[in-house]
Amino acid sequence: MTQQTTQNPTPAQIAAWGKVAVLMGGSSAEREVSLMSGGGVLQALRSRGVDAHAFDPAQADLCELKSHGYRRAFIALHGRHGEDGTVQGALELLGIAYTGPGVMASSIAMDKVMTKRIWRFEGLPTPDWRLVASSAETARAFQELGAPMIVKPAREGSTLGLTKVTSLGQCEQAYLLAARYDPEVLCEQFIDGEETTCPVLGQGGGARALPVIRIVAPQGNYDYQNKYFTDATQYHCPSGLPAAEERAIRELSVRAFQTLGCRGWARVDIMLRKSDRKPFLLEINTSPGMTGHSLVPMAARAEGTSYEDLCLHILAGASLDALQGREHAGEGP
Repeated sequence: MTQQTTQNPTPAQIAAWGKVAVLMGGSSAEREVSLMSGGGVLQALRSRGVDAHAFDPAQADLCELKSHGYRRAFIALHGRHGEDGTVQGALELLGIAYTGPGVMASSIAMDKVMTKRIWRFEGLPTPDWRLVASSAETARAFQELGAPMIVKPAREGSTLGLTKVTSLGQCEQAYLLAARYDPEVLCEQFIDGEETTCPVLGQGGGARALPVIRIVAPQGNYDYQNKYFTDATQYHCPSGLPAAEERAIRELSVRAFQTLGCRGWARVDIMLRKSDRKPFLLEINTSPGMTGHSLVPMAARAEGTSYEDLCLHILAGASLDALQGREHAGEGP
């Protein structure tokens, strides 16, 4: 990593990590993207001398991690049963240190409504919203929040099931699409402005933001296809934003990360409102993509950190909630 972060681990430290599982694939709707992320991470870690192996929880029982001698896990799973606290909880029970936030932070961050409730309680800006359970409630939310309105599953990622609603007549189909992914559907006030994202690395008071990425998607439609499978979306890093706006987004991202109790790494999505340049938190991703189109590696490259060194740094921070508790109690690892 650069001098702003920790130094690269030594060969002796890498050897001490032992056998490492790169968890990829899984059973969520984001399986395809996870396989791409995991493949990149696996290759990167092996190129740096890590004894890394692919492990797909959809094809093998997690208990095999223990019986096969794995000592660390790099979580490259996305979505449910990957970044929602369930895998993290299983790894806690197995005693295998893992990358990214712990059980509670992962579970909260996966639930967009719970995340927004906490951010709002802590005074952090996030668009107004309604939690709905029917197309009729979606229509009422549209009348209250105004047009346009975003309708999306409360616990899904990669913009799957998301619709930008501009008329009352679209509410029913938007609700039905989101409900295919989750029975809890979030209706969110649309923020007209610039879309940005900001990765955060570290923990507690040592957490820091990487450079901000400004996203310009075709017709402003940053959907699943434009995220992963086309080159039409433009990513600006450096963002090209005024220094004060870049700084405000980075500071807000770190606060959002810390407020949820995250550790290791995450990526915070923020809209910058056109009318007054105020940033609004949309959501936080606790197991961000690591594909060729992914944004955390892009931000790291902007400050001189290679994909391979980024993967090493994330793996070096692998931990357990139980270990965190002992460290806080002064017992050490």
